[in-house]
Amino acid sequence: MSDPGNYAGNTDRSIGQLVAVATAEMSALVHDEIALAKAEVRQDVKRGAIGSGAFVAAGVLLFFTMPMLSFAAAYGIHNLGLGLAWSFLIVAGAFILLAALIGFIGLRKFKKIKPPEKSIASAKQTAAVLQKAKPHPRPSVEAAAIIERSGSSLAKGIEGGTGRDNATAVARSST
Repeated sequence: MSDPGNYAGNTDRSIGQLVAVATAEMSALVHDEIALAKAEVRQDVKRGAIGSGAFVAAGVLLFFTMPMLSFAAAYGIHNLGLGLAWSFLIVAGAFILLAALIGFIGLRKFKKIKPPEKSIASAKQTAAVLQKAKPHPRPSVEAAAIIERSGSSLAKGIEGGTGRDNATAVARSST
């Protein structure tokens, strides 16, 4: 069976137990918020990596293949009867269009990167709830009444007028 003292609806829990439960719940909430943020950022990093890869591919394509393929294509067009200069211009225009297409694909991937909206909304909601939370109203009780109820030796020392200062009395009663 379960311990009735651990039941959430039990009203006989001490302040320490209530603080411990509240601390554990806040800790779990913060851990869940962090996990959500990590998941959203991980997804955006993946999109960014794909976009970066597309830009790198476009750059590598222009840098390494353009000279070799340009000469081959230009001389191939020249063999069809077009002038050599026009052949090189046609090939260069084709590579520029191809690089622009790959760059556009990379740009679209970068534009899909968004801030972690779910985490931000959840954190704002948590902050709003915590700001509205008010401490439980408790009747003000004098310190002497609390000491008398506890039955500590401090109350007896105060009543008996032993002349000890409060610091010594508190130190002795806590040991």
